[in-house]
Amino acid sequence: MIRLRPPRLLLALSLATILLSPLVSPTGVNAQQDAVTPSAASETQAPAAAGDAAPAAETQPAPAAPATAVVEPTRDEQLVAAGERLAAAKKQLAALRDQVEKNKQDDSLLAELKVKVDALVRDVLQISVDLRPRLNDVQTRLTELGSAPADGQPPEPASVTDERGRLNAARAEINAITGQAEDLSIDAKSLSDEISDIRRALFTNALFAHTDIDGQMFEEATQSFWSDAERVRRSISSWIVFVIKFKALPLTLAIILSLALASVIMFVEKRVFSDINRRDLTIEDPSYMSRFSVAFWSTILPSMALSFFLTSAYFLLDTFNVLRPDIAPIAASFFALIGLVFFVTAVSRAVLAPSAPHWRLVKLSNKGARDVSIAIFLMAVVNGLDYLLAVISETFSSPVVLTVMKSLASSVIVGFLLFFVSFLRPVLSEKGDPYAPGRPWPRAVSVTLRVIGVILILSAGIGYIGLSRFLATQIIVAGAVVATMYIGILSGKAISAPNQFGETRVGRYLAGRFKLGPVGLDQSGIAAGLLIYAFALATGVPLILMSWGFQPRDMQLWLFNLFTEINIGTIRISIFGILGGLLLFAAGLTLTRWFQKWLDGNVMARSQVDGGVRNSVKMGVGYLGAGLAAIIGISAAGIDLSSLALVAGALSLGIGFGLQNIVSNFVSGLILLVERPFKVGDHVITGVNEGIVKRISVRATEIETFRRQSIIVPNSELINAPLGNWTHRNKVQRSEVPVSVAFDADPQEVIDLLLAVVNGMPEILRNPEPHVEFLRFGASSLDFELRFHLADMGEGLNVRNRVRMEILRSFRARGIVMPYPHQDVMLHVREQDRNALLRRKSKSEAERKPLAVELPAEPDDDKLLP
Repeated sequence: MIRLRPPRLLLALSLATILLSPLVSPTGVNAQQDAVTPSAASETQAPAAAGDAAPAAETQPAPAAPATAVVEPTRDEQLVAAGERLAAAKKQLAALRDQVEKNKQDDSLLAELKVKVDALVRDVLQISVDLRPRLNDVQTRLTELGSAPADGQPPEPASVTDERGRLNAARAEINAITGQAEDLSIDAKSLSDEISDIRRALFTNALFAHTDIDGQMFEEATQSFWSDAERVRRSISSWIVFVIKFKALPLTLAIILSLALASVIMFVEKRVFSDINRRDLTIEDPSYMSRFSVAFWSTILPSMALSFFLTSAYFLLDTFNVLRPDIAPIAASFFALIGLVFFVTAVSRAVLAPSAPHWRLVKLSNKGARDVSIAIFLMAVVNGLDYLLAVISETFSSPVVLTVMKSLASSVIVGFLLFFVSFLRPVLSEKGDPYAPGRPWPRAVSVTLRVIGVILILSAGIGYIGLSRFLATQIIVAGAVVATMYIGILSGKAISAPNQFGETRVGRYLAGRFKLGPVGLDQSGIAAGLLIYAFALATGVPLILMSWGFQPRDMQLWLFNLFTEINIGTIRISIFGILGGLLLFAAGLTLTRWFQKWLDGNVMARSQVDGGVRNSVKMGVGYLGAGLAAIIGISAAGIDLSSLALVAGALSLGIGFGLQNIVSNFVSGLILLVERPFKVGDHVITGVNEGIVKRISVRATEIETFRRQSIIVPNSELINAPLGNWTHRNKVQRSEVPVSVAFDADPQEVIDLLLAVVNGMPEILRNPEPHVEFLRFGASSLDFELRFHLADMGEGLNVRNRVRMEILRSFRARGIVMPYPHQDVMLHVREQDRNALLRRKSKSEAERKPLAVELPAEPDDDKLLP
């Protein structure tokens, strides 16, 4: 029966930090390739492996002219080198195929072979890529030479004929090598797919392999167990005696270094991380964020510290040659058992918190949380012991029946534990008292636990040991990892919530160290939440994949392909290339900014170039440098600029049909940015709009009116229409205050008083000098206008108000009157009309009595009676 390799899974689980440390690099993936590219010197001495490449190299026809000598002797060496690389690749592929045939049952070795095969595919394809420039040169030269003369045409020089023949031979050779490389890459890709199919079949067979379980198997397993136990005891005893006699000093050094490392880890954990992974039992109602943060970090940090310590201890023991080959895998599995049990227990205690009900993440009673924690601990111990015993059986070549029975026993025990947990009463009472007896599980939870337990027991009982063992592992290991990831995600969500990061210790430190305000702390909280998300996923996903049967080399290859080979259509880019392109782009922008400052401050300033010309040249250099930096960055990212020709054609077509206005605004925006007729903060008037410029972009400009209304003005309108700018060169503004006095006032006294008022205010400029203009003789007053200049027009409203109030006080003190407009109205009525009106009035008063309806007795306050 095919057995899985669970010890490797458990070891990787306990040593989780190893998965985060290696950097993905092409050298790490290709380090185990067997093909070696020969040097140029050995290539020239090797036999001609590329057909007629050697004769072509020996015969060098004289070129017709020096300008047409394109094909150089080094070109033939390139073809020879390509042929030798192809031959070496064929040998390597054959060797890899033989290794696959011999090791079809070893999943880890198959994973290593797949990495080699995939690297071989890339190397073979690179041969064709390296020959493309040579093929292009040959094609270009053949096009320049043209076709051979037809019959009846004058013959061409012999040198031209020889050169054409040599070029045709080189082209045929390149095509042959390219074809062979493509065929070889297809074969290698087929071998890679075959390895994937073999590994998939191995996993499936191991998972669904059936074993007949009967009484004879139990008897054989019992006999094998005692004999194997005796062998293990003798082996461990002999190793202990060997270490005491011959390896006492190395063992002592390894123990001392391990203890010193453990002390350092404990010291760092207590001094640095004590506030984020320790529960404060004095807090009766901890916040949502605190409970999840403490649960996550109290699981991750101690587990990582223990994993690092166990890894270092194993490394030291192995470095000092303390471990024998038969003891090393047992020691590794034992360390993995410790790490597994510690991690699962830490997760259960973080979630259930048996001794701290206020920090508990689920609504369980104290007794229920303690019982569930004990059950989880027992399941972790049983599952870990199963894998430890499996490693011991594999190391000492124990019978398969013994391994089957051990896995059967562990699966049945885990199933019974789940079945037992389903009958507990751990749910918090309705009163919410954690010390009171609990309630049963919800029906859905209890039924699920019972079903899973029954499935484990039945699948193991009918002979599907691999399936039951796999399910038990997923319940314990993958369940703990998923729970940790979920807690981490919730912790990151809580920290990134508004106004929450500032309450943490890290938030308070950042606020004091970098003087961050509420907005800065909130943005930092978002970044911290994203980092916690990434950390939880980067830690948990590899462990889950490994528990499903994937090898570390598989994930390393996936990461390498993710960061180096992303195909979008015909474009192949890589994340590393994109990062390099971004760095080059940033470096180009930095260099451009420095050159702008140097050119403006050293060259044009000393040459006394006009300010407008200097600004235009500076902006032009900036745009040119940014464009060059963008081109260099895109090329470094691996994006072929020629592939963007279709996009450029589509843009040209769109500009011709429907984007005229957009392009006009874009070009106008560039003109505004270069000429700078106004800048952000200027007070401008355009058409019926007046306000402050808030933002200038390449398409439109935002102007905010004094009523706080934002107006978006297309740049083309600002270019094609008149524009007034109050603060174009400076903020100096002339202000006017009109003043009117009575006709009996002395004009000279009024002028002197007005000048005295403005001369007493420091905000008003003395140059230009304030001035009072006697405007006119008005209908009701003598009209004057006080004119003065302000350094900042933004203070105009305040200064004018103060000037008016001071003028009013001064006039009242001197008795100068400021009249209001008045007019005398005279009615010219003829004498006969006047007499007729008087007679009508007297007759009406004598004869007519007022009616009650027309004239009520009560006074009417709303009417004014004559």
